[in-house]
Amino acid sequence: MAIHPSRTISRKPPERALVRVERVGSEGDGIARLADGTPLYLPLTLPAEVVDALPLHPRGNGWHAVAETITDAGAARVDPPCRHFGRCGGCVLQHWRDAEYRSWKSGLLSHALRQAGFSPTDPPGFVPGLPAERRRIDFAARRVAGGVVIGLHAQRSAEVIDITDCPVLHPALMALLDPLRRLLAGIRALRRQASVVINLLDSGADMLLRTDAPLTSEDRTALIGFARDHRLSRVSAARGNDTPETIGLLRPATTTLSGVEVRPPPGVFLQATPTGQSAIIAAVLGAMPTKLTAKTRIAELYAGCGTLTFALARVLRIAAFEGDAATVAALRQAINQSGLAGRVEATQRDLARQPLSAKDLAGFAAVVLDPPHGGAAAQIGQLAAARVPTVVYVSCNPSTLSRDARVLFAAGYHLATATAIDQFLWSARLESVSVFRHA
Repeated sequence: MAIHPSRTISRKPPERALVRVERVGSEGDGIARLADGTPLYLPLTLPAEVVDALPLHPRGNGWHAVAETITDAGAARVDPPCRHFGRCGGCVLQHWRDAEYRSWKSGLLSHALRQAGFSPTDPPGFVPGLPAERRRIDFAARRVAGGVVIGLHAQRSAEVIDITDCPVLHPALMALLDPLRRLLAGIRALRRQASVVINLLDSGADMLLRTDAPLTSEDRTALIGFARDHRLSRVSAARGNDTPETIGLLRPATTTLSGVEVRPPPGVFLQATPTGQSAIIAAVLGAMPTKLTAKTRIAELYAGCGTLTFALARVLRIAAFEGDAATVAALRQAINQSGLAGRVEATQRDLARQPLSAKDLAGFAAVVLDPPHGGAAAQIGQLAAARVPTVVYVSCNPSTLSRDARVLFAAGYHLATATAIDQFLWSARLESVSVFRHA
């Protein structure tokens, strides 16, 4: 039975019911329906499973529910590799067999592109994720009676799950977890809550601590000692969303991107895994124009500190745009030190507040964009109006990719290739590279 989009959901939950899961939705939850057609969203369930579902609270046009019991488990259900699975919200699909999970993950990209109006004829290319590769983590920390819990949030909750191990994390980051828990217990600047972002750079782990109170002198001494004891390259700190301050620099915090040494600012976004980064670069380079001249220019939007910039600069002239001042400074320093000043120009520009106009984009042979999770809503209309011959969209969110790609479809673009990259293993997040051409 179809549900009209405007149907009002009663605030009183329906009675529990025995239901069969139809499919896994875009957020990783199983989706079933009550007898009247109302959808139920059931975490940790899989297609074809029969479950005793207890609706709890409204969600969209249906109800968030829990499976009190699974009366008929699916053949594709497997034992999850992590003891925290089911409580920690970092992973939502460890209980699904690889073949079915990978098919679903690539299907997220196909569905997003079909929703935008395109007609992908073949399944997209798929690059699987691997355990123990994640080299970037954003831990949450909470002070509790007797110490500090540190880990990831429970799904759709502010609760922090105190994790002891994680099968997706690089071993070098995993080794820091217990010492970090002990460190934070003694940090007086952590009154109630904090976050810890760690990037595993070539020079070693780079840690940024954000607390809810100012650091004391004892806190600073403890952070420097932690960095020294665990061979961090740098430790930085900030209160809330303030600009980070470097507390201790044991050696230059550097990483190499396509042969160019970069000194990224504390807490900067870097691609989460080396396999994912390599796959993204390969897909972007494969989309570049085949007929190159000395005047061929590419615009790179949301350039970060150069993950794609320096790969593209091997063969093309690049105009790179990035909104964050510290990140642009790192990008410019790397450009100058690598002798690429004649091939790459880096400009600080907030593309959400000041998007490039169609006139600005005229003359570029291609545009590569790698926007944040929220997509490129402010920029995509001008990009479509410019009719740039090739648009390469690197996305970490199929929903915003679909929204933005719909604008390209309306402007006459066609889909050339699409690649799904499972950089966020066992989660509902998906990295992808979609290539659009304009005749």
